[in-house]
Amino acid sequence: MKKLLLNFIYFYTLVNTPGIYAAEDTAKDSPATATFAGGCFWCMEPPFDKLNGVLSTTSGYTDGQKINPGYKEVSAGGTGHTEAIQIKYDPSIISYKKLLTVFWKNIDPTTKDAQFCDHGSQYRSGIYYHNEAQRKAAEASLKVLQQDKPFKQAIVTELDRASTFYPAEEYHQDYYQKNPIRYKYYRYSCGRDQRLEQLWREKR
Repeated sequence: MKKLLLNFIYFYTLVNTPGIYAAEDTAKDSPATATFAGGCFWCMEPPFDKLNGVLSTTSGYTDGQKINPGYKEVSAGGTGHTEAIQIKYDPSIISYKKLLTVFWKNIDPTTKDAQFCDHGSQYRSGIYYHNEAQRKAAEASLKVLQQDKPFKQAIVTELDRASTFYPAEEYHQDYYQKNPIRYKYYRYSCGRDQRLEQLWREKR
């Protein structure tokens, strides 16, 4: 009971403390765009798809050098890109700060150039902001997490301005829905949920 109360206080503070997220999407026009990288993009779509106000999620590649990269070359690590998802959302229904909270809870922010069983810069985690309000909100969320993180390791998730986002091949889109058995096997064998539980269990 005590742990549940502490968890509630932590997340209430994270989302509602005045000044933590002083900047929000300045335009309430829909849709707005958010771009996050958290390792395998198959695994990053589900937690956002279920949120009210999220209109769509697209798996793809960002923050690299080559134009129109494909999966084989990105996964080989030669293009500079990282696997990412781009989210279209209605800011009148869901805020960017809420998306940031969900992002952090679905990644391992302590590993450089890796996420869970996938290793290489193409699996690095990152927040790629699209405007000044998103930048300030992302920096604020990082600061809060650094002050009250439930793990000892340093946070190495990168924060950078959004660059060109290239949608991945169609068979990657909504992979968890198209191939549920393969998806569940990959996610389990990669140890993603086990590591997330280890990282965040004190704040869940």
